[in-house]
Amino acid sequence: MPKSKGFSSHLNTQRQSTGVRPLIVLCLVSILLLTFYIREGESGPIHSVRGAVSVVTTPVRVLGSLVATPFNAAGNVMGNLTASQETLSELREQNAELTAQVAELSESKKTSERLESLLNLQSTYSLTSTAARIIGNSSDAWSRAVTIDKGTAAGFSCGMAVCNSGGVIGQIVEVSATTSTVQLITDEGSGVSAMIQSTRAQGMLQGQPDGSLRLSYVSTESDVKVGDIVITSGIGGVYPKGLPLGTISSVEKSDNDVYYTIVVRAQSTAENNEEVLVITSLTDDQIASDQDVASANKSGAVTSASTKDEDSSEDSSDDSE
Repeated sequence: MPKSKGFSSHLNTQRQSTGVRPLIVLCLVSILLLTFYIREGESGPIHSVRGAVSVVTTPVRVLGSLVATPFNAAGNVMGNLTASQETLSELREQNAELTAQVAELSESKKTSERLESLLNLQSTYSLTSTAARIIGNSSDAWSRAVTIDKGTAAGFSCGMAVCNSGGVIGQIVEVSATTSTVQLITDEGSGVSAMIQSTRAQGMLQGQPDGSLRLSYVSTESDVKVGDIVITSGIGGVYPKGLPLGTISSVEKSDNDVYYTIVVRAQSTAENNEEVLVITSLTDDQIASDQDVASANKSGAVTSASTKDEDSSEDSSDDSE
């Protein structure tokens, strides 16, 4: 028995030494190879062997990458799906805040552009005016009117003209201490003394039941064409001379007609929360000259304008009573 134990111990020692020796040999070989690799040039044998091994193993590495890619993507998806509810809530809140900020900045920019346009209109035509804001539209289908947020407390009265950044939109027909009702030029009962800018031909711009505009009392002897700009003539003392009203969209003339049938596309529309200017007084230069009045008398536009003004005044008086 003692002999057997000695023999077993000898075997264990031999096995341990057998495992250590290859490790030492491999380390020495590695050090030698590394030394030769560093010292030899790029065309040395070790570099050549390394390049060959790289070429041989490249397809295997590419294949391994292709196989691993779907699993990596699946891991990313699972990571996103398992994100905490708190993180998702924070992202939603941040997105909502950013969306609100963008909308606020966009609205501020549009408001700034409208106010700048109003100031340009006021400066270009030397208007004595007060700013107001549209706060509502007419509640019935028979009239076209808007309500603005200022009235007699701001010095407003019936008959004052109202413009937005594009031009004339109407005139005040009802007024209270804090609000005013503006009859739009597209209303069936509206009439504005107007003229064609290029030829100075006089006429009366009238609203129609369908909301369109017709320029009446323009003689067929005048030169009128589609695209001509229509402006206020200043006759009647309500609208300053020269403000934009619209553009001619169609012109018709039948045999034996004395006047053209002219349809005008309005220059401006009235919208809620839009800024407007109420013209509180006119200068002498903004009122039609005697020559303009004489020209309009020939076409009958002055008579029609006077009738419209009288009707508006009577309606305003009735409402006040």
